[in-house]
Amino acid sequence: MIDLRFLREHPDAVRASQRARGEDPALVDALLEADAARRAAVATADNLRAEHKAMGKTIGKASKEERPALLAEASEMSAKVKEAEAAQHAADADLDAAQRAISNVVQEGAPSGGEADYILLETVGTLPEFDFTPKDHLELGESLGLIDMERGAKVSGARFYFLTGYGALLQLGLLQLAAQRAVANGFTMMIPPVLVRPEIMAGTGFLGQHSAEVYHLADDDLYLVGTSEVPLAGYHSDEILDLSGGAKRYAGWSSCFRREAGSYGKDTRGIIRVHQFDKVEMFVYCKPEDADAEHQRLLAWERDMLAAIEVPYRIIDVAAGDLGSSAARKFDCEAWVPTQQTYRELTSTSNCTTFQARRLSVRYRDENGKPQTAATLNGTLATTRWIVALLENHQQADGSVRVPEALVPFVGTDVLTVPK
Repeated sequence: MIDLRFLREHPDAVRASQRARGEDPALVDALLEADAARRAAVATADNLRAEHKAMGKTIGKASKEERPALLAEASEMSAKVKEAEAAQHAADADLDAAQRAISNVVQEGAPSGGEADYILLETVGTLPEFDFTPKDHLELGESLGLIDMERGAKVSGARFYFLTGYGALLQLGLLQLAAQRAVANGFTMMIPPVLVRPEIMAGTGFLGQHSAEVYHLADDDLYLVGTSEVPLAGYHSDEILDLSGGAKRYAGWSSCFRREAGSYGKDTRGIIRVHQFDKVEMFVYCKPEDADAEHQRLLAWERDMLAAIEVPYRIIDVAAGDLGSSAARKFDCEAWVPTQQTYRELTSTSNCTTFQARRLSVRYRDENGKPQTAATLNGTLATTRWIVALLENHQQADGSVRVPEALVPFVGTDVLTVPK
């Protein structure tokens, strides 16, 4: 949730952020009113408690004759205190709801608008030129014995699949390469739980506008995560971190689950948009003043991984209306997909500033020893979808696919050929 102090001092900036996202700026005024009402309720309750306490001292000093009237007055005052405390609790709840309704404040410099309003920052690599008609990733995956969508649907339904043989090794190789590079860059490797409690899912911002995409196990009141960002964000909830030595960096390897609600008819062929996939996700806790530099580091590590799989890609500055509610700024790396003649997202890195940490009560001590809210960031380091770009960009005229050199030790071959 956003910083109330920032809201009071810069309400126009928050309104501008809401407009840039295409969200309701009137929510800012609702939050300001809820904040004022809550502060008034706290003051009223504090004053009544003070009066009640003072009255108790007066009763202790009163004469026998004065005491009955004072006791009756104290009883009335006690009832008023209870009413004021109830009003304060209600005001707390109203403030919390109003605060959670507003997305993170978009960072200055991020483009306004929707999905199509991104800013192109850089294009990397040369687009492949084929002297044959290229196959799409599913045709390649099926012919090479890497992907089995038909049996995936038989076992689990639409948008499920089996990765088979070298397909499984390809994914494991991508994730293992990502894990090795993460550790080499100072990340602590984590395999987190993929079921989380409601307060953790809500704390990361995935139960607002993204709630329809999340699988919920009603009998257990647990949520399947769509990214290990969620359990890693909750890892230090309600803690005060020691960031005196720099940022805390974690890399989570997990299966991820998304309902893909509302996306029917989009990318239904192959493994671009599926209900289950694996991913290595970077997650960082740092001081707010270090977050922008850390964001650039995450992007650089993503670029390093994309270079390793040798695919052409572009980097975009995502528009405000296409940001998740927690993100203040997001950069996507999109790889070229030859059969679609377009770029498709492979990585995403978001600076969530203090938005998630404020919800989850993750703090650190400043140079004066005072607790302050930490900043959080996240970024993709490898995921199942990368197989799409890898197969299509490295396909050869005979139907085989060249394996990038960095993955050969994990996959066990430098060329994927049709099984005999």
